[in-house]
Amino acid sequence: MAPETVAMIHLASGNRHKAEEFQRLANESGLALRVLPASPMPEVVEDSGTFIGNARKKAQALQALLPPGSWVLADDSGVCVDALDGAPGVESAYFAGPQHDAAANLRKLTDVMRAVPAGQRTARFVCVLVLLGPKGRERVFEGRCEGVLASEPAGGKGFGYDPLFIPDGFGRTYAQISEEEKNAISHRGRAWQELAAWWRTGPA
Repeated sequence: MAPETVAMIHLASGNRHKAEEFQRLANESGLALRVLPASPMPEVVEDSGTFIGNARKKAQALQALLPPGSWVLADDSGVCVDALDGAPGVESAYFAGPQHDAAANLRKLTDVMRAVPAGQRTARFVCVLVLLGPKGRERVFEGRCEGVLASEPAGGKGFGYDPLFIPDGFGRTYAQISEEEKNAISHRGRAWQELAAWWRTGPA
């Protein structure tokens, strides 16, 4: 029997952690896919105001640099906090301002939520995936995970806001649960499950 052909998907991100997470999701779903991080990723101004718009801009920017027919995957995701009227939302990556980084964003969200009582700390992670393929093909997949924000960050796994977010049904943050547990219930994991189901139908 001939070995299964491994398809290449170019990830519109230079974030190593994100690429590794998508590769784990691909492996766990049993798909013969190799997720390749962008090197380099062209600079994109994420100003669409929506998750799908930002993801589409990133996917299109990378696809323009690749050979025709390449598969490109982009995601835009963020945490939407009810007490902040849905913020940081699409601005999650820039929440701390011009000098943002993951640690600064996490500190700011922790600080602005410090006075919010436990019963009002509901939030959700949202992930939108845009997959571009040959002949202008585009597919969009979305995943959500409901939960609450902890009073202080906890856990050393994951990245971004993971140490502050406790998914429903868990007493631990994203950064405290195992990768297998997170991938099964996370916003990105659920969006990937939709993509995987579609990919199995034969996208070529």
